[in-house]
Formats: sequence, structure tokens, C-alpha cells
Amino acid sequence: QVQLVESGGALVQAGGSLRLSCAASGRTVSSYHMGWFRQAPGKEREFVAGIVRRGGTTYYTDSVKGRFTISRDNAKNSVYLQMNSLKPEDTAVYYCAADSGVVFTITPSQYDTWGQGTQVTVSS
Repeated sequence: QVQLVESGGALVQAGGSLRLSCAASGRTVSSYHMGWFRQAPGKEREFVAGIVRRGGTTYYTDSVKGRFTISRDNAKNSVYLQMNSLKPEDTAVYYCAADSGVVFTITPSQYDTWGQGTQVTVSS
């Protein structure tokens, strides 16, 4: 079983950048499809970005395309989310998650393991 710990959340002004990190232990991140999700107050948890287990194909929700980049460093057993041109609507708790399933999915309930989350607040 993999364990995940996120870090890097902060208060930032609109237009700024942040890099979130997800450090894994127990198993390697390359064994899983990895995803970043976020949840704003009063809203459901939503998919933000994902990277498939083999090949490294990446996926993004439309609202972050061109601004966010997901990456994986197998040597550091970590996954990252580079967030640029941040907007107030990006404010949320961001979660890293691992999915051991065969097919990549953006559905939160299909992910096996979750980190504790890191708060991102974007001020206008």
C-alpha cells in the first residue's frame, strides 16, 4: 500500500504560481495512475490533472489546461503539480491520489489512496 503526503500549498495572489508536491512511500508512484484533485468549500471533489502509470500520458480538466502541469519523478518517488497564472477560483484543498486500477479514470471514487490535502488560497 502506498502512502501519500502533499505539500506546497500557500496563500498567493492572482497571477502567481505554486508547485505542489506529493511524496509517496511504501510503493513506487510508477505503479499507479496518479491524480490531483481539489475540493472547494461547499463543492464536490473534482479532478484537476492526472498521469497514467505507463507512458506518462497526462490529462487535465479544461479549466486548468495551459496553466497547470502534472509531472512525476520516479527517482524521488513523487508527483508534482506546477500551477501558473493562478485565479481566485483555483482556491481549494488539493489532494494527491493513487489508483491501482487497469484503466485511467478521473472519477475520485476509483482512487485507492489519498493524501491529507494541502490548502491553496488565491487572493484577488
